[in-house]
Amino acid sequence: MTVRSFAFLLAAGFVAGCQTTAALREPDIVQTLQEAPPGAPPGTCWGKQVTPAIVETVTEQVMLQPAEIRADGTVTQPAIFKTETRQAILRERKATWFQTPCATEQTPDFIASLQRALKVRNLYRGPITGEMDARTRAAIRAYQKPEGLDSGILSLAAARKLGLVAVAPPDES
Repeated sequence: MTVRSFAFLLAAGFVAGCQTTAALREPDIVQTLQEAPPGAPPGTCWGKQVTPAIVETVTEQVMLQPAEIRADGTVTQPAIFKTETRQAILRERKATWFQTPCATEQTPDFIASLQRALKVRNLYRGPITGEMDARTRAAIRAYQKPEGLDSGILSLAAARKLGLVAVAPPDES
């Protein structure tokens, strides 16, 4: 096994350990109502999903001088190596903004409807409380993840798909 392979396996084990821990904890909530992406319409609410960068530490043995070998096969001078370590970015950090229903729209009745909609899809297994609790956020995450949004914040698109928010009619100009 090369040093690089070992480092990769070690890093993969560490990442796998982090993912297991992350799956057991409550989904992160990153939502600000004061901040919105550039060009967002006024009065709209936004969520933000940040995907961290993946960085790999690469360690390689570089030959500085080859071995000197006589014609009879005996080594007169062993090869000289140097260890080099560097960081390689496998995936850049990425921030994804997505529109959400505003806090004023997320009433207990709205959240209870959300919980029922997630329950019939076998994603929510708790009681219908009308509270945005950890179980509800985990079910939201499970619902949105196949669509590419790994967040416990309900997106406006997911709310529309669940039939909880009216779809705006096309402009009739």
